[in-house]
Amino acid sequence: MDAIIQFLSSVFGERLATLIGAMIPLIELKGSIMFARLSGLGFLEGLLYSYLGSTAVFFIAFYLFKPLINLLKRIKIFNLFAIAVEDYFVKKAEDSCDKNLGLTKKILFVFIYVAVPLPLTGVWTGSVIALFLGLKFKQAFVPIVLGNLVAGVIISVLAELCFDYLNIILLVMLLLALVLFIIFLVKISIRIKNIKNSMQN
Repeated sequence: MDAIIQFLSSVFGERLATLIGAMIPLIELKGSIMFARLSGLGFLEGLLYSYLGSTAVFFIAFYLFKPLINLLKRIKIFNLFAIAVEDYFVKKAEDSCDKNLGLTKKILFVFIYVAVPLPLTGVWTGSVIALFLGLKFKQAFVPIVLGNLVAGVIISVLAELCFDYLNIILLVMLLLALVLFIIFLVKISIRIKNIKNSMQN
């Protein structure tokens, strides 16, 4: 792990590597803060660059997710994949929060969802869930950026307290991210199969 961190830091520099890492799904804020601390950035600097990178994701996810899905639906080879991905996130939004809840409760839910630093509760997923809950940009922006800040502070404090074990924690987190990504692909494959079956019946 040390060799990878040193390589990325030497190629991109600690700050840029932290910023880019924070924008990558499954790594996001949590992994980039740990990377930042291990690469030598201080508490505030690591938090700042991780926060900026992961917050930038909100604009990408909120404005590009649906147009990209709609574009892929029109391309035959990606059509079923796009439908399955959209269906996955619609179901995730429905399972996470009742769409019929009032606006205030939806906003509070999105804030808590992003603020609690658990796997798959970052800005990427939070932004897409906000989108499918029907929140507009202004309604989703504040809870997501504030939730992301709370998560960043929590992870930064934990990274400081567990600094001697950060290498191990980061490795476990990356392995967990890989497992979750494989599970996601399996779920999408099952959805594609179900869509094919429903189209044939």
